[in-house]
Amino acid sequence: MGAREIRKLLALTATGALLTGCASIQSMLPGGGPGPAAVSVPGTQESVQAAAIGQGQAVFWVGSNGCTTRDDLMPVVSQYRGAATITLWRVSEDDCDAPVPGGVEVRWTFEEMGLPPGTDVRVGNSYERPPT
Repeated sequence: MGAREIRKLLALTATGALLTGCASIQSMLPGGGPGPAAVSVPGTQESVQAAAIGQGQAVFWVGSNGCTTRDDLMPVVSQYRGAATITLWRVSEDDCDAPVPGGVEVRWTFEEMGLPPGTDVRVGNSYERPPT
């Protein structure tokens, strides 16, 4: 999925949530309270093993049963007061049976997610310890 398709999907998702009032994701403010916007997204919120934000990109490490690729995940961006929260959602299951120690790395640039350079970014996913 290219940057253009991701932007379209994010715009459609945000528009749909505003029109239906359906709430699955709420952006989190620095104080821990929910933000004003909620977004309905297909799939399930993915737990991440690690994340790094810098140099105009977001990098996540997620668990994999052997078949997880970037196309199986979707970053959803919510913005509030100049800060952005990126939450990864799994849109395709990984039904393979060959777990990957340490998970797999997936990344998106700020440009792909429609974020201007230098945006203050937070991760909205919960963290899980990688299996040992």
